[in-house]
Amino acid sequence: MTSSGKADDKIKVEVKGEKHLKLRTIKKFLFIALIITGGILVFTACSQSGGKMAELILINGKIWTGSSSSPELEAVAIVQNRIIKSGRNDEIKKLAGPETRFIDLEGRRVLPGFIDGHTHFLNGGLALRSVKLRDCRSREEFVSRIEARAKELPPGSWILNGDWDHEQFSPPVLPSRDWIDPVTPEHPVCVNRFDGHMVLVNSLALRLAGIDRKTPSPPGGEIVRDPVTGEPTGILKDAAADLVYRVIPEPSLAEKKEAVRAALREAAANGVTSIHDMSDASSFEIYQELLRAGELTARLYVYFPITEIENFLRLKIKSGFGHPFLRLAGLKGFVDGSLGSSTALFFEPYSDNPQAYGLLASHMFPEGIMEKRLRQADQADLQVAIHAIGDRANAIILEIMEKIISENPSRDRRWRIEHCQHLRKSDIERFGRLKILASVQPYHAIDDGCWAEKKIGAERARTTYAFNSLQKAGAILVFGSDWTVAPLSPLAGIYAAVTRETLDGRNPEGWIPEEKISVEQAVKAYTINAALAEFSEKEKGTLEPGRLADLVVLDRDIFRIPQAEIMKAKVLLTMVDGKIVFNHMDFLSHER
Repeated sequence: MTSSGKADDKIKVEVKGEKHLKLRTIKKFLFIALIITGGILVFTACSQSGGKMAELILINGKIWTGSSSSPELEAVAIVQNRIIKSGRNDEIKKLAGPETRFIDLEGRRVLPGFIDGHTHFLNGGLALRSVKLRDCRSREEFVSRIEARAKELPPGSWILNGDWDHEQFSPPVLPSRDWIDPVTPEHPVCVNRFDGHMVLVNSLALRLAGIDRKTPSPPGGEIVRDPVTGEPTGILKDAAADLVYRVIPEPSLAEKKEAVRAALREAAANGVTSIHDMSDASSFEIYQELLRAGELTARLYVYFPITEIENFLRLKIKSGFGHPFLRLAGLKGFVDGSLGSSTALFFEPYSDNPQAYGLLASHMFPEGIMEKRLRQADQADLQVAIHAIGDRANAIILEIMEKIISENPSRDRRWRIEHCQHLRKSDIERFGRLKILASVQPYHAIDDGCWAEKKIGAERARTTYAFNSLQKAGAILVFGSDWTVAPLSPLAGIYAAVTRETLDGRNPEGWIPEEKISVEQAVKAYTINAALAEFSEKEKGTLEPGRLADLVVLDRDIFRIPQAEIMKAKVLLTMVDGKIVFNHMDFLSHER
């Protein structure tokens, strides 16, 4: 066959007995082959980018891709909302066209966008605009902040949220309505403990809710009473708080929208590009409104209360239904309460209250209803996320799940237990064997760790927040914040998981140090594992070609700095869907 005039330029197909091609012919062939190969590579890149060259290139970075084959690269090329290639600077620059924008990372660390595996997102936004009680250290400070808030609001307005923690008081005593009644005669008050499982209300709120000394505690809750008079103290635990919640006016649509906008800004500032939200229909309505307006700057994966299962079954909705920025996740249920409220359910009594074992949550009543709902969810291909904190609560839900899974072991459920804080050793291995996702919030370990042993003793604490043991048992860890219970900061969560240094400074080597994990394992729990938990591992969680352009740029390399400095790291830039949603100060002066 001939390609052009000169004999030496002929490209021949070698047949039996034919001489080898002349050197010039071989060189010519190789040259053409290189051109063709290069053309294929460019064509492949362009075809992945819809026929365009890169619109945006990030260069000179330390890019952790999450890929086992190429974990550390220098640059990444983006077209629209997708990564088309990641690699060395010289490789990626070849994808630049005349309109390509560059961001010089100057050696900074880049990670896939953080995915927060457990939030209460609308409530978080509302709390940003409410009274702040989390850092109160005394009765006087607690009362003065509520008094100040009452002076800001017109008479009749509710004082809500707060996120107080009585364990920080000196001494650590529960507040009562007697503290706040004198400063709130015209304002009903319902301020929650930071874990959301206990509230303090004033006398006005009790009257509005119709609660008095004769009102019985509802199933799954407790109206705490004065041991002498029998009168309510103002502390309501778990389901008892619902008696007051039902008389609190709903925020307006406009107020909810503004709260979610504030929450989205908080997420972007913390590098959070996707949210697993433990929510309800009220929140979902707001998310839809903002989606239609093009205002969602994080992807939302929303769980509804398990009590809503009949609506899912009637509409035949499957987990994952929705839009790339707003999807229905499945159903959230509760087995028990929280450790700080003494409502987490244990086999043995609380060390500081030998009469208390904790409480079953209202979702467990009537008896057998949780198993029935999980069976319905399994048949309908719905994901479930079940809250369990105490060791007995975890054992109960693991037993129910194991029974159901054993009947149909082949289904890809990706069922989750939320928190799984306190576990018996015999139950840890069940997570891996049953393929139950351990959805945990590492910041709780350094917060609750300041006082947890006072409530459950040192021995039970050995298997508390057992991140390393769960991983060794084959469980997949999914990290989240539980915001507003803890800060909406993956960097704070990573710090907690790798150091376990409690906030009171009493455990410099880490509280239960054998349960520490590595920085890379913690990052995976906020990215790769969290994407898997929402069936999105082919779309996000890594910075590989074809994945969504959701990423975060940090001001320091958390893989190499001393672990104690991780808490000081800052997010410089957050990108969602190829768009910059947060830019810290003048970082984008590096763009050209």
